[in-house]
Amino acid sequence: GEMGDSHVGLQARLMSQALRKLTGAISNSNTSVIFTNQLREKIGVMFGNPETTAGGKALKFYASVRLDIRRIDSIKQGTDVMGSRTRVKVVKNKVAPPFRVAEFDIMYSEGISREGGLIDLGLEMGLVKKSGAWFNVGDIRLGQGRENAKDFLRQNSDVASAIEEQIRGNITSFNVAEIDGVVEDDTLDDDEV
Repeated sequence: GEMGDSHVGLQARLMSQALRKLTGAISNSNTSVIFTNQLREKIGVMFGNPETTAGGKALKFYASVRLDIRRIDSIKQGTDVMGSRTRVKVVKNKVAPPFRVAEFDIMYSEGISREGGLIDLGLEMGLVKKSGAWFNVGDIRLGQGRENAKDFLRQNSDVASAIEEQIRGNITSFNVAEIDGVVEDDTLDDDEV
């Protein structure tokens, strides 16, 4: 190939052939394969989504799970960008319910922020209260602004572990009283048989 040569659909054909050969081997060896891709813009699309992934449609069809990962905001400290607020949407899932959405902080120095996750789940479950810009847990003030609250949890690991314990307790708690009202006794008497 010269620079001006036309290779329309070459990558798509190669991906299709490769995935046909790989599928059996992947299934037999009981492994997971992760592909990463990027978005491109389709030219002249008036309706629908103009974004598409490179390499044809074969990967979309063969994939069991597809995730759409997007940066929705920058996390700044002063003028320095310290991380990204990220949204992950399950676009396709053959093994579990699709279309779930998760948001979390990716800090460039540490990875996914544990403290940010505690604040998000705490707010969702009502354990962490937000009044204005202040975050509170009971009588304890975590801080003014999300980053200050995360710093407080980072410095006071006992408060962070107490919140985590409550969150885990709420997730795993099983309210038997609600279930008893739903499940009725289905055993048949001798007269009903």
